[in-house]
Amino acid sequence: MHGADSVTAVFEAIEVQRRGAATIIRLNRPDALNAWDTTLATELLAAVRAVADDDAVRAVCVTGSGRAFSSGADLRELTGRPRTADGQLDAYTTLTTLYHPILTGLRTMAKPVLAAINGPAAGIGCSLALACDLLVAARSSYLLLASANIGLVPDGGATALIAARSGGGRAMTMALRGQRVGAPEALRCGLVDEVLDDDAFEDGVDALLDGLAAGPTASYAGSKRQLNAWLLAGLDDQLELEARIQQEMVASEDFAEGVASFLEKRNPEFRGR
Repeated sequence: MHGADSVTAVFEAIEVQRRGAATIIRLNRPDALNAWDTTLATELLAAVRAVADDDAVRAVCVTGSGRAFSSGADLRELTGRPRTADGQLDAYTTLTTLYHPILTGLRTMAKPVLAAINGPAAGIGCSLALACDLLVAARSSYLLLASANIGLVPDGGATALIAARSGGGRAMTMALRGQRVGAPEALRCGLVDEVLDDDAFEDGVDALLDGLAAGPTASYAGSKRQLNAWLLAGLDDQLELEARIQQEMVASEDFAEGVASFLEKRNPEFRGR
């Protein structure tokens, strides 16, 4: 994901690299494994809207800096997140006003979007990858719904997106067991479209992205509309349902224990309430 004719704009938590008719949006918090804080999500939303509206951009790639695609939401930032009137974390507002427009923006923009999964894609990072049209994964990477490990449920459309790609059984297994799905297994079950050896990953992604940028953009957009209508017609309703259930979960004792155990680097002791 490089090139002599590229121009890169560096923000606080992302980079946007323009290379010919292609744009690469790179999550850029490598020391935090590209975990989502408010700054990253805000900048990512602005970047998605900008490339969607730019007719000169004919293909988009989303990837991460360093050794991760994205490790999910930044649990260390929770104390600064918005709260409801009763003092609970306001997950619903964060999801519906910030996260959801990013994901639906990728799904509906009239140009192809490639996820270059260079490392772990967990939680909302997994949802981000799945919201893209084509998923290419480095062999050492993996997908993970870690929500159950901290007493939460999947969000960001993960339940619908995984089911559309790999079936309800795979979605249920990932949601309940909270286990990694390595790139080779993700390819076998249809969660990703191609796996590249780590040392060939960047060159392979570049070639695919350049091919998409030189392709029939209107045709790609029409295909996206058709497949979205058939496979994901209920995505907006599912996003709303996920957000409402997630708001229920953040009020649970199990979530409080899940966050505490994560920060204290110990195994959680859930009580089912």
